[in-house]
Amino acid sequence: MRRRTSIHLPGFTHANPIPAASRIGAHLYSGVLTGRDPVSREMPPDLEDQCANVFIQVRSLMAAAGGRLDDIVKMTFWLADYRDREALNREWVAMFPDPDDRPARQAMAATLDGGCLIQCDLVAILEG
Repeated sequence: MRRRTSIHLPGFTHANPIPAASRIGAHLYSGVLTGRDPVSREMPPDLEDQCANVFIQVRSLMAAAGGRLDDIVKMTFWLADYRDREALNREWVAMFPDPDDRPARQAMAATLDGGCLIQCDLVAILEG
């Protein structure tokens, strides 16, 4: 029996041979989740649509891993424009409306390629 399980998402792949996430026991660590549209596979030109897609990927990942949104402990975001967080905050509050029940979050500036304006990864502790 394998100790580690790779998590793959329909319509989401990396250019390199890596899964969307990896799970060992209750611990789930994602790779980079991007704002690429999960259906068309196109990268939208604007941050608002890319942010919405990132959060779609987060929901898909948690479902594929057998987890829930409240299993997420921390999310890290990389932004092409570090100060432009309006779209990120809008999606964040929509996903985590209770200020007393949100994961930790870190946002950093990054040089991203391929039209990507935002990327994120997450750490979650899944039940049973």
